[in-house]
Amino acid sequence: MRIEDIIKSNVTMSDAKKVILNLLYSQNVIADKFNELLKPHDLSSEQYNVLRILRGQKNAPANMGIIQERMIAKNSNTTRLIDKLLLKELVTRKVCPANRRKMEILITAKGLNLLEELDPKVTSHEELFASNLTQEEVKTLNALLEKYRTF
Repeated sequence: MRIEDIIKSNVTMSDAKKVILNLLYSQNVIADKFNELLKPHDLSSEQYNVLRILRGQKNAPANMGIIQERMIAKNSNTTRLIDKLLLKELVTRKVCPANRRKMEILITAKGLNLLEELDPKVTSHEELFASNLTQEEVKTLNALLEKYRTF
């Protein structure tokens, strides 16, 4: 469906504006579906992202700086996210012995188990949105999006 029809606009828009509106609308559709997937687990997409970052550390602790630089949403309040994950017993936090000003964050077995449970659901979510495209179109879309945001 055309973006003009979705937002019920009869105003002539430049192609540049349509791209922005299409990206914003698409991001909301994808995020809404993803949040539905996470809701039964009382997890936000940002909390999920932190857990994935920590799993990627392969049992090595991460500090707040590492987590923040790897976050998709760079404006996330990492401290608040970690606090919520601590309450759910999905991560641990301790003072770094070498630098007492630094906190070390690790994913717990409970956090790893939750990710393992979510992995096939997340893969299905990703494949759902790619299902209307050929593999070549998916590669082209990725290349175009990477080119688009490089200015």
